Amino acid sequence: MLIFRALVGFLLLASLLCFAFYVGTGQPGYKRWGLLVLKWTVIAALAFFGVLLLERVLG
Repeated sequence: MLIFRALVGFLLLASLLCFAFYVGTGQPGYKRWGLLVLKWTVIAALAFFGVLLLERVLG
C-alpha cells in the first residue's frame, strides 16, 4: 500500500512538473504530457480502489 501511495505521489508530481514547464516555456508538448500522466494516474488509482472495494464486498 505504501508503494502504491508513493507511486501515485510521484506521478502527480511529474504531472505538476510538466504543467510548470508548460507555463514556463509555452510549449504545448509539456501540457499534453502533463494531461496524459494525470489521466493515467487517475485511471490507475480508480482501478486500484475499485479492486479494494470489490475485495471488501466479496470477502
